[in-house]
Amino acid sequence: MTHTAQPPAVLRTPAAEAGAALAHFSARLSFETDASDVHADLEAGAPGLVVVDSRSAEAWDLGHVPGAVHLPTADVPRRAAAVVPAGAVVVTYCWGPGCNGAVRAARAFARLGFRVKEMTGGYEYWVREGFPVRTATGIERRPADGLAAPRGGVSCAC
Repeated sequence: MTHTAQPPAVLRTPAAEAGAALAHFSARLSFETDASDVHADLEAGAPGLVVVDSRSAEAWDLGHVPGAVHLPTADVPRRAAAVVPAGAVVVTYCWGPGCNGAVRAARAFARLGFRVKEMTGGYEYWVREGFPVRTATGIERRPADGLAAPRGGVSCAC
């Protein structure tokens, strides 16, 4: 009996051609952003950007991204026009990678005609990267998690 060598696991499904890969990854970047880029834009006061925390009031009260507005996913259709200026680019976030609340909020904003991106990693990765958090007692900052960002700083420089 002869054994035919199987390709490596990664290559069992062939990699996409460069043009298809470029289109795919470019599209992903038009739908997604990350905590580091959101933090940089908020610090720089980037105009026309509205960061939306789509979690519950209880979650918001535990801590949220400074400068974000609170608009739970279920309230987006009813309140978005009053909370987000026309023409703004919306960045939604929820708890973290295991939660799709930010995706559902982004879909609701898109249905209303807003340009929108999801902050991948959500609040969890905002905190894990060592960025400031607003709570009822003020601004807090936890040390960066070495699995999410360098301990000596908050940028992976990628």
